Amino acid sequence: MDLVLSYTPPLNKKCSPLVLKDDEDVAALLASRSDSTWKIPLGVTVEPTEVCAYEKSGQESSDDTDGSHDGSHDGFRDNYLDVDYCDSEPTDVGSSRQTLPVFRNVERTSNDNRASATQPAEGNPPVDPLLRLTGAGSDEPANVRTIEASDSTFSDGSDLHEGKYFNTKKDLKRKLSDIAIKGNFEFRTRKSNQSLWVIECIDPNCSWRLRASKIVPESTKFVIRKYVGVHSCSLLNRNANHRQATYVVIGEQGIEKGPDPKGVQTFARTELGAQISYYKAWRGRKHAHTLIRGSPEQSFHVLPSYFHMLEKLNPGTVTRIEVDGKSRFKYLFLAFGVAIRGFRYMRKVVGIDETFLKGQYRGVLLVATTQDGNGQCYPLAWGIVDSENEDAWTWFLTQLKEIIGDTDELVLISDRAPSIKKAISIVFEKAHHGACAWHVAQNIKNKFKCADIMRSYWSAVNTYRCEDFAGYMIEISNRYPRVAEYLENEVGFEKWSRCHYPGLRYNITTTNMVESLNNMLVNARDFPYVALLDVIQEKMSKWWNDRRIVAMDLTTSLTPSRESQLRPRFAQSNGRHTSQLNPVTYHVKGSELEGVVDIFNRTCTCKEFDIDKLPCVHAVAAAHHAQVSVYSLVSPYYTKEYYVLAYGETIYPVGSQSQWDVSNEVVAMIVLPREVKDKKRGRPKTSRFPSIGEFRKRKNCCGKCGAYRHYKKKCNSQTGSTEGNPPTNVPV
Repeated sequence: MDLVLSYTPPLNKKCSPLVLKDDEDVAALLASRSDSTWKIPLGVTVEPTEVCAYEKSGQESSDDTDGSHDGSHDGFRDNYLDVDYCDSEPTDVGSSRQTLPVFRNVERTSNDNRASATQPAEGNPPVDPLLRLTGAGSDEPANVRTIEASDSTFSDGSDLHEGKYFNTKKDLKRKLSDIAIKGNFEFRTRKSNQSLWVIECIDPNCSWRLRASKIVPESTKFVIRKYVGVHSCSLLNRNANHRQATYVVIGEQGIEKGPDPKGVQTFARTELGAQISYYKAWRGRKHAHTLIRGSPEQSFHVLPSYFHMLEKLNPGTVTRIEVDGKSRFKYLFLAFGVAIRGFRYMRKVVGIDETFLKGQYRGVLLVATTQDGNGQCYPLAWGIVDSENEDAWTWFLTQLKEIIGDTDELVLISDRAPSIKKAISIVFEKAHHGACAWHVAQNIKNKFKCADIMRSYWSAVNTYRCEDFAGYMIEISNRYPRVAEYLENEVGFEKWSRCHYPGLRYNITTTNMVESLNNMLVNARDFPYVALLDVIQEKMSKWWNDRRIVAMDLTTSLTPSRESQLRPRFAQSNGRHTSQLNPVTYHVKGSELEGVVDIFNRTCTCKEFDIDKLPCVHAVAAAHHAQVSVYSLVSPYYTKEYYVLAYGETIYPVGSQSQWDVSNEVVAMIVLPREVKDKKRGRPKTSRFPSIGEFRKRKNCCGKCGAYRHYKKKCNSQTGSTEGNPPTNVPV
């Protein structure tokens, strides 16, 4: 006859008795509870040795040579975790057995107290372990102690416990994923729905379990109902390709700026101890960007509310959104009120250009900017359109015209794209249009292959006097007649030459000020539209604040750049001979080029004073002779007063979306993502095609001779001389 120890859990539904056939079953039972002291209903039956309870249920006998079990513990653990406990008395084991239900106070102990469970106190007779477990042979409840952990078990090291709350099921999953990754174990989901989540260790023989459910069906809060935080699985189940290291978990680790996917792989390996694929790293990086900047689809949805807040916090700001008949996004326009009001203190020369966007819905960013009195970019307007075409440019320039007007003083500079040229002619009737001299130069080099005349070309561009311009054009015509004909007839002198330009272009001959803005946004061009506009607002706010501080601290009458440009002219004017011709006209000699200065009309025969509106050497000498302050001859656009007024106001951010105060009418506005063409196979292209004549530096060349198309190990050069090497910048 054998004594069989069994346990019938007090469940909401009936279940078969669970046999505790060895110490491992007892350890698993004790490990399933987080409290240190609790009651267990136990039962003892007397049965023939050859017909044991666990043999009846199809379990393997306890004398297996390898000590393995085929799931007998799983039945106990699964039933223990998958149903709710009740407070009712334990179910009787059965009438066919002589059952002795016993309730005992079971306490967990550390490894140091293992021996005290079976060793008798001094002077007392030894107690049989089985009698100690069942409480037989004693009138007082026995403190049964068992081994809680051994070398084959370990804790997950978390602070979880039964009764702990989480706001959502997603928060609970995130917490468990972090615990699993840091604890170097994996788990799988046994049951999951909107109100329940049951998980277990990936090893079916492991004791680690968790069961959580909603507090009430109407709530989103989850509470841990049952939790076993001790593992008994083998190290063989550890896997470097961690299933809990999903792209969502990787992305939520705070990869804000975002390294490249290989950097994310390194981060996951060193910080999380997980090996992830390149694709998962890429998705993790993308998910991190979505958490920070929002999704592209969400960006279209909140665009009306975002513009509403910009207008509310920045008075005078102009925003426009254009959609098609299906409420799909088409164009947008943004001009901050601060920049609109500050334009009155700027020279009336505006550069316009575009740059392509690299986000999911692509598009083209249009920019209109001018220069302040210190020669710095002063952005006026921003636009996003579907593509660079005549309709898009016409719409953008129409909005721009509403904020800057259309006068004879206004000058627009751009490249020679036909769509821009046509749109300017349609929208602006009085303003003058000038071509970017740099783009004209690239067209010459690409079309005529004559880079050796660029020195003469740029001299012709920047000269102030038509007589000097004619001399440079003769040089070009003698060497390349077709180039001279192209510049005169196809482009037109008045489009690119400073001295022939009909309007007041000052010293601005290129669209470099616009290219600088495009370069500023090179890392933000793949952002969703609202995130991109946030970057623009943040950058402009910083510029306005920094430049305001500089302007207020100035101790000179002019802006820093104009002051440094004017000071050397004082020294050069000291050796000049000046004679007065009439009360306002002076003749200045003493150099190769003489000048006649009219200090009333602010002109000089050298034309530099006329075009730049900054006194030339002759004007400085004339002012000194006439005892007139040279600062009185300077254009007000270069003065400290205008510099302060241009940046006197502040550009405010919209803040977080939770703080927005938007009317229902604005919220109801629908802006859907625009339609895009079918995605091409392969990696999306993020670098643009070089423009005509553009050069890019090649990074890889031979370390021995400096040539391309081979490397140092296969270089045939014996001397290592770099003579005859190609130039540093070569066309791609």
